[in-house]
Amino acid sequence: MILLSIHNLSFPIEDPVLKFLLVLVIILAAPLLLNKIKVPHLLGLIIAGAIIGPNGFNVLSRDSSIVVTGTTGLLYIMFLAGLEIDMGDFKKNKWKSLTFGLYTFIVPFVLGYLGGYYLLHFSMLTSILFASLFSSHTLIAYPLVSKLGIAKNKAVNITVGGTMITDILALLVLAVIVGMSQGDVGTEFWVKLSVSFILFALIVLIVFPIIGRWFFKRVDDKISQYIFVLVMIYLAAMLAELAGVEAIIGAFFAGLALNRLIPHTSSLMNRVEFVGNAIFIPFFLISVGMLIDFKVFIQSWETLEVAAIMLVASIGGKYISAVATQKTFRLTKEEGKLIFGLSSASAAATLASVMVGYNIILSETETGEPVRLLNEHVLNGSILLILISCTISSFISMSSAQKIAEADNEDTVSGNTHEEENILLAINHEETVERMVNLGILIKAHSNTEDLFALNVINEDKNESSVKNAEKLLHQASDAAAAADVKLQALKRYDNDVINGVNNVIKEQKITDLIIGLEDEKGFSPSFVYNLYNGYLQNDDANVLVYHAAQPLSTIKKYAVMIPENAHQDAGFFHALLRVWNIARNSGATMVFYAPENILDILQKIIKKANIEAEFIIMNTWQDGERTAAQLKDDEALIIFMAKRGMKSYIPRMRLIPELLNRYLNDNNYLLIFPFSEYDKNSPEIRSVGNHGDFVEIGNVIQKIFK
Repeated sequence: MILLSIHNLSFPIEDPVLKFLLVLVIILAAPLLLNKIKVPHLLGLIIAGAIIGPNGFNVLSRDSSIVVTGTTGLLYIMFLAGLEIDMGDFKKNKWKSLTFGLYTFIVPFVLGYLGGYYLLHFSMLTSILFASLFSSHTLIAYPLVSKLGIAKNKAVNITVGGTMITDILALLVLAVIVGMSQGDVGTEFWVKLSVSFILFALIVLIVFPIIGRWFFKRVDDKISQYIFVLVMIYLAAMLAELAGVEAIIGAFFAGLALNRLIPHTSSLMNRVEFVGNAIFIPFFLISVGMLIDFKVFIQSWETLEVAAIMLVASIGGKYISAVATQKTFRLTKEEGKLIFGLSSASAAATLASVMVGYNIILSETETGEPVRLLNEHVLNGSILLILISCTISSFISMSSAQKIAEADNEDTVSGNTHEEENILLAINHEETVERMVNLGILIKAHSNTEDLFALNVINEDKNESSVKNAEKLLHQASDAAAAADVKLQALKRYDNDVINGVNNVIKEQKITDLIIGLEDEKGFSPSFVYNLYNGYLQNDDANVLVYHAAQPLSTIKKYAVMIPENAHQDAGFFHALLRVWNIARNSGATMVFYAPENILDILQKIIKKANIEAEFIIMNTWQDGERTAAQLKDDEALIIFMAKRGMKSYIPRMRLIPELLNRYLNDNNYLLIFPFSEYDKNSPEIRSVGNHGDFVEIGNVIQKIFK
């Protein structure tokens, strides 16, 4: 059948197999060909769409299949922008985002209105709608920035937050102008729009997280989890349209709602990004290209005039706004360029507004031709604006993002402190494997990719079933890590004693952190407690983390972190504290620190450099902390800094913690951290600072590590 269709080939291609094959070939070839000449493949996909589209060689038509998949890609871009935003940073930068949002709305709006009303002689209503086209922008270059690992940069956070504000304002202008053109604006209109938008926001931001937490607690199937995410995107988009705003606002709000439920280092996040960047987003870019018609620009000088004014108002307005934001908040030159690059692309909201305005017919001429709210010159000019603005956005964003990423790499922990990070998972039970892998990924530094080890020790009997079970567990651990795009080194070891085998691997692989998983039903059994204190804790070179997981990490809203008196004087305290910071940074959960006042003072100094949400409560006695731990809610977890006998922070009551956890927290997640007791030979800065006990210097060192 397909051979017959190829033999009788005609344009546009109708055979679904051929259509999809051609699009996939374009998606595959664009980055391979354009990366060699340093042209962003996003731009290549748009140009390819123009060439094969109905206004090019008419190889493919922009039919419903392209539109549906492209629409998903557009929603995906906005969803990822909301999903990947660092909520801690967003809250810190909310006023900066608001300021930029107002800048980037007002400046292009004013320029567009002046151009439309005084130069193109549009009516006031048409001029206002015309001006709103340039206030909105699409984060078309966001996938480029995200791939370079700077999605949490301050400039990116400000731009993403500002995008939400300016797009909402622009689309509200569209709703009002459409209502006014149809004579529907009145008190009832404003009340209806306000109430519906508030209801929409409340449903998505409050109800969606509740549904998501319930779903992820009960459904482990990876495919079902991903489909659930897609359902949430489209449901939020539909609710937004019902509220009278564009679907892209709903997708962005869905990203914000699920932000804390999909950790940035999780396998689900990896799947969400992979499918979007591989299929949906490229389809959207190709579909945008299909709208471009180069012929109209040589057929009408008026179209070129309108397009020129649109380019000046949009690109010029976004540049002025970015510079104003950079100067207002004293950002670096490259951060200012990145804001301009990200915000200069006009596509989604602009195209939506143009199409709505073009389809509104105000009257008819004497010859029967329709008089539209936005004429065909504006429609064609918007296509040129999309092409040029997306080109500028891609080049500027890629250039500035690469420079920022290079600067960040120079300031990494490994570059400044030579801090090694090798995390070992001592796996022995099938039910704990995936949970331990997820924790290992969560506590690790995001930049390191080959620092995760999984170990199973086979006793001296070495029977065939033991070997097969070890291989099965290690394979399961490797698969779980690979799902999150993390490389895990599987280690199988023969030893007549399990604990000796683990401790020997710690020395051989220079392990910095050992994770041991607790079985759900057993918890702290007498044999485990004996092996812990008389075996695993005998090594002095690595942190020991004992982990109990009763629910997925993504469903934890808050961690209570108990820190005993004098913990900051223990050798491994700050190294262990970095693990807690990484949990907060990668999951978005709030950390509530319970500690003596002097330790809280140190934490409050260094938290200024850490992008996490934290609360601080003075813990006068260890018993106060125990009472707090026993009262945790279902979606809260516990982290306790423990100590071995002889360490500065050790107190005898720590021996009672296993019994307390078995009694009160069998249905909660908890993590016990035993910091190492000797200074890390690979961290001379920390060793020297710790010896002097200078709190100010400790803060300076930790600020560099947390950066």
